[in-house]
Amino acid sequence: MAPAPRAALLLAVLLLAAAAPGATAAPGGGVFQVRRKFPAGGDASGGNISAFRAHDGRRHGRLLAAAELPLGGLGLPTDTGLYFTDIKLGTPPKRFYVQVDTGSDILWVNCISCDQCPRKSGLGMDLTLFDPKASSTGSMVECDQEFCVSTYGGKLPKCSANVPCEYKVVYGDGSSTKGFFITDAVQFDQVTGDGQTKPGNASVTFGCGAQQGGDLGSANQALDGIIGFGQANTSMLSQLAAAGKVKKIFAHCLDTIKGGGIFAIGDVVQPKVKTTPLVPDMPHYNVNLKSIDVGGTTLQLPAHVFETGEKKGTIIDSGTTLTYLPELVFKEVMLAVFSKHEDIKFHSVQEFLCFQYSGSVDDGFPTITFHFEDDLALHVYPHEYFFANGNDIYCVGFQNGASQSEDGKDIVLMGDLVLSNKLVVYDLENQVIGWTDYNCSSSIKIKDDKTGATYTVNSHNISSGWRFHWHKSLVLLLVTVVSSYLIW
Repeated sequence: MAPAPRAALLLAVLLLAAAAPGATAAPGGGVFQVRRKFPAGGDASGGNISAFRAHDGRRHGRLLAAAELPLGGLGLPTDTGLYFTDIKLGTPPKRFYVQVDTGSDILWVNCISCDQCPRKSGLGMDLTLFDPKASSTGSMVECDQEFCVSTYGGKLPKCSANVPCEYKVVYGDGSSTKGFFITDAVQFDQVTGDGQTKPGNASVTFGCGAQQGGDLGSANQALDGIIGFGQANTSMLSQLAAAGKVKKIFAHCLDTIKGGGIFAIGDVVQPKVKTTPLVPDMPHYNVNLKSIDVGGTTLQLPAHVFETGEKKGTIIDSGTTLTYLPELVFKEVMLAVFSKHEDIKFHSVQEFLCFQYSGSVDDGFPTITFHFEDDLALHVYPHEYFFANGNDIYCVGFQNGASQSEDGKDIVLMGDLVLSNKLVVYDLENQVIGWTDYNCSSSIKIKDDKTGATYTVNSHNISSGWRFHWHKSLVLLLVTVVSSYLIW
């Protein structure tokens, strides 16, 4: 006898979990073009979707490893992000392609002394090695200088005059980067009015990578480095804020409908965004989840699901492609989503739960709403938690967290698929994060706190030579400037 529909769905969910690897175990602004590494959807063969889980699996190992390493307040750069941009470093300025990542805390690029670093990327661009001696404005950070001492909480052993401030980062999946810190100029286009820009620059301290290991040394999807927007004092955002050049606030809005989007540093005044507190003393953007409802009905979940602590809680991470839920939550959400579709037959496509459906998923399936502290809601619509994988074939973008790693089985990790088409604001000045549903192909307004003026910033969609669904998503870094985790 065939199993009942509810039992069939539950059985499909359990089989997928069991088969998954690891289941047992001031005014101004800068303009950067950001490209997306993976498409928002897949193709009929499912060839693209395997990259989603592979990327997220590597990333989770790095995210979770960060809590276990003695990092002295400096967070770890996470996995190669979904979005990358080009920035210019040094004098004369040279172009470098770096991933944009909300989970990373430093800016680093490959250095001229790196023998094994890739010179060309499988993404289709030539890569550049930074040469400190070729820049007239660069200087090496020595181990007894303030940046190094504050980063490590004191002088490093064997520190003496003219010894560089070295770093080594080891990630949970075995990938690594090490090198030394340099202070030099970073160049961007300052926003000086509505749709107007001029060249601008600032001095930042960043890593010069002399050796990369694991995936970071692979040419397949290699980039020149990482630009992190994490909370630590070593991030570019924190350095610019400490210098009085920007507010420690940034926002992103990623458009999966028309392509393009906005990434802004500064105080967003339009649209207004409701916020929820960040959990203090956490290395990532952790928030307090209070309840989940599907189609307006609150799921009856045990209290421990919503607790925050080591290896549990809720993380907002735009660098993760999918969204991962604890196994109990995943089962209950899936049962509620498909409760009115008892005739649907499920099949596995590279460990994704997939099904055939000929109608509009937005008309046929319920909205999932996550409720956070201070009454902030995140509405996730069917076209956001499902993704197309061929004609009338849809796959579920929510995943069982236990399928990624044992350490991540109790974490709610909310990724790119549910954060798209929303303006997400990270206000580190007030230690809150918030979002609102938004047309990311429209515009936002940023306030210049010194003059009180506001500037309209439009989204952009630049056609790309690379075959990305979102093409060259233009991301705007609005820098409010007037004229002007590590281990050994």
